[in-house]
Amino acid sequence: MNKIEKALMHGLFVHLHHNIDKAIDFNMFKKLNEQVAQMWPDLLLIGPDANDDAGVVRIPGEGALIVGKMESHNSPCVPRPYDAAATGAGGAMRDVVAMGGRPLFLLDFIGTLPLDKDVLVGPCGFKGECTCGKCVTMSSQDRVNLMLSGLRDMCAAMDVFVIGGGFSTSFSDVVPACVVSVFGKLVTEKPLTKPAKHAGDKLILVGETGSDGNDTLYRAGIVSEMRPALALFEEERRTMDASIEAFKTGKINACSDFGAAGLGAAVCESARYGGLGARVDLSEIPLRDEGISPEEILICETQARMLMQVNPADVELVLEAIRSHNAKATVIGEITNDDNVVYTHCGEVIATIPNDPSDKILAELKE
Repeated sequence: MNKIEKALMHGLFVHLHHNIDKAIDFNMFKKLNEQVAQMWPDLLLIGPDANDDAGVVRIPGEGALIVGKMESHNSPCVPRPYDAAATGAGGAMRDVVAMGGRPLFLLDFIGTLPLDKDVLVGPCGFKGECTCGKCVTMSSQDRVNLMLSGLRDMCAAMDVFVIGGGFSTSFSDVVPACVVSVFGKLVTEKPLTKPAKHAGDKLILVGETGSDGNDTLYRAGIVSEMRPALALFEEERRTMDASIEAFKTGKINACSDFGAAGLGAAVCESARYGGLGARVDLSEIPLRDEGISPEEILICETQARMLMQVNPADVELVLEAIRSHNAKATVIGEITNDDNVVYTHCGEVIATIPNDPSDKILAELKE
């Protein structure tokens, strides 16, 4: 197990971000939803137990399908409050898009220290004392203003309403709360889902990859400084519009956005939930920055990216639809019948991630 395999598997199988079911009893909510379904049969299509990008419900009497997702971006607000709030909103919007929806409105919650308290914004924010020379001391109010500006600017770029939210100054920790809920209308005939469907399907990446967003490496203890992803407003809109254009072809078999752990998590989770494998060539991925290592390409969390799975015969049709909105669209690999995901770069294997790690590997990840 090399360093990048350890970081990715730590995120996928140990850290609670990708293993919420270890802290929350989803079976409790499943039983609740089954009870509610007696009153509202056939309305819930995708619930929290589905391990998908967002939930989907049918509006009674209307037939319209609504997609909803909540996401937090708390820790990244310490070093980069503006970008973290914006990418939290953008990430929840992409989750809605990944299900086949068009985001329409957003609710937000901000929690922070009392507004007159000083906060340290920058790489040393978690320690409370700057040793890098890059941090800025500001009031909690000023940090809130940055977070709200990030949310506003992302909603403006995506033409999404802000219809309300919540606010609290009762927090006592240096990490503020930044939570958003995004809702939209399904524009596909039925929800697109994350699990891989067919061996042989081609993996299409929408967007470009940069070196920003190392949260997964930070959580795994491999780097000492968290560098959250940068907000990409024009690119986010382009990716949404291009994705919806691709959906119109009716040829998308599976879809997922790129969130925590980036490409690594997007492909691994899709393959694992579908009971299949995958092979990805990292050298095929278009890059925003020069000098990015294969490991960074694999696990970085650059925004405005989407992953689609398409039958080989339909690839050119889907690529044409995506590119009609001036978005980058690249075939980067394919789904396989294996029980693992293999990432290569110029013919060299960079990482092999099993769908079901052994007890020995899991024990090493927890050390």
